Order: sequence, then C-alpha cells, then structure tokens
Amino acid sequence: MRVIRGLHNLRDADRGCVATIGNFDGVHRGHRAILEQCREQAARLGLPVTVVVFEPQPREFFAGEQAPPRLTRLRDKVALLSECGVDRILCLPFNDALRRLTALEFIERVLVAGLGVRHLVVGDDFRFGCDRRGDFHLLTEVGESRGFGVEHTRTFTVDGERVSSTRVRTLLTSGNFAAAARLLGRPYRVGGRVVPDRQLGRTIGVPTANLPQPARSLALQGVYAVLTELPNGRCLPGVANIGWRPTVGSERPVLEVHLFDFDGDLYGQRLTVFPCAKLRGEVKFAHFDELKAQIRADQARARAYFLEHPAGDGSDDSLPLASAPLAREAVTSDSSAGKPADHDDG
Repeated sequence: MRVIRGLHNLRDADRGCVATIGNFDGVHRGHRAILEQCREQAARLGLPVTVVVFEPQPREFFAGEQAPPRLTRLRDKVALLSECGVDRILCLPFNDALRRLTALEFIERVLVAGLGVRHLVVGDDFRFGCDRRGDFHLLTEVGESRGFGVEHTRTFTVDGERVSSTRVRTLLTSGNFAAAARLLGRPYRVGGRVVPDRQLGRTIGVPTANLPQPARSLALQGVYAVLTELPNGRCLPGVANIGWRPTVGSERPVLEVHLFDFDGDLYGQRLTVFPCAKLRGEVKFAHFDELKAQIRADQARARAYFLEHPAGDGSDDSLPLASAPLAREAVTSDSSAGKPADHDDG
C-alpha cells in the first residue's frame, strides 16, 4: 500500500481510482463496510481503492484540545486500512489553505485534477468546503459532468444502532470493552515503543514499560487490567496506568505497563496493550507511600481478574474483555478526601 502525503506527491500513476473520504478513526466495522463498497466498485472497474484522510482531523483543527480523543494514531490507522485492502492513502494536511477551498475548488483540485476519481463513495450527510456548499448532491451533479460516479455509504448497525467512532469512545470510557470490540471488529488496543523513564517503579519492585502517548490519542485514562503482546507474539497479563501520572508528574501522557512475572529488557521494543477491565480512575495521592499501597492493591485486583477470566488461546476473540468497570474499591488520599476518585497514577 502507498501512503501519499499531500497533493504535491501524487504521481500520474495515482490518477484513476475508486475513492472515499473521511477520518476513519478506529477503522471500525462501519468503516469496513464503506471500504467493502469501494472494493466492490474497484473490482468492477479494475481500479485501485484510495482513501482520503486529513491530518490533523478537521475537528481537531477547529476545536483544538476540545476535540474528541482519537481511537487510533495515524500510524495505526494506516496499518488497519492496509489490512482492509486499501491500495493508497492520500493524507492531506488540514491547514488554512485547505480550509479556505470552496466545495468546487476541493472537487476540482483533489478529486478531479489530483486523483482522477472514477467513482466516489461518501456519506449522504458529508459536508465540505468553506462555503458549505459541498454535499452529496453537489458531488453527484459535478460527477455527471466530470465523468465520475457517486454512491452513498450504506448504514452499518449493531444492536439496532449505527456504528460510529463516537459510540466506540463512549463504550471505552464506560469500561465496556466487550461491546467496543463488537463495534470495532477487534479488541481495542493501545501501543507504542518503550522508552527509558525515571524508573520509580523499580524502586518499589514494580518495574514498568513506559510508552509515551500523543494527547490526542488518549481515549482511555485510568488504571486497567491488561494483556500485553510482546514483539515475539507472547501475550502476558499485567496492570497499566494510562494518563498523566499526577502524583509524580508527567509532561505528556504515558501508557505505563507492569507485566506480571516478567523479567527482561524491553527498551526500544514496540508493544501492543489490550485493556481488558477498568480498575479505577486517576488519583493524585498526597504521599508516595499511599501511591505504593494503591499500586499493590491494583496488582492484586488485576491478578484476581485474570484468574477468574483466563485469556484462552490468546486470539483476539478469546480475550477476557469486561462489559463494565470492576466493582469500585476504596481509594484514599488526603488530596481526594470528600470528592470522587477521578484521577489516578498507577
């Protein structure tokens, strides 16, 4: 699969395709249904499938920190789209220049002159262009005169509701990893490369693998019972904190994983972490001793969870995914007394 960054990197060979446009955040089952439509038309026309995405995503450009967290980084999105049979990804920088394009300018520069689109699959509620004129009807009208067909996406539902990235985020936040996996078509996962840190965990006998996370990709925040896949394919249970580590402080969000009964050097290696059950939210502890005691309690609860819910053969469909957070246990801290424990520091 070829990833094309910006219109200026398009080649003559990239012209002529079946295309779709969107964020494709999470590449969930609804997205996969759209890609299946594209593949059907591509097979009929003998053309490649091209997906147009934006970086940053338009809502991130306009809303900044108020935008919803991403389900997938661009790197992971590219990998998932490749698995779905996409031939090319055109990644357009969403900036002031792109934002100022009218709907007709976008169609002409990106779809016609750029990609030479022969068939386009988009939602019938798709909107684009600074003049807000861009919609399904305009695309159909222009397509008739410029030689490309336009088809609206089929609605994909689970349990009678449309599958969407927003719905997946809501389920993840609520700790319902089992239902989120049904919408995604796979268990939700977080990954990254292990980097050196302050090694505070080692001082209390709880070494952790630290994987920095982009703030925009922080769909989860808290302490979780997790299964972690190592580069060799081995999958180990453990406990992880995802967030800002308020007790010790952090300049950027970190996925911090402690693997049970593991002794080895993971620096520089890329890990894949599957959150299975939420243990608690983030808490800023007044004293480090309180944090140490809570970490021990988190470990015990995660071990108990995996004893009660074994991982089976390690395949995606055998992961022990919870449908709700585990029953709350008391989390005490001088700084959190009298208010809900909604921030943590595993």
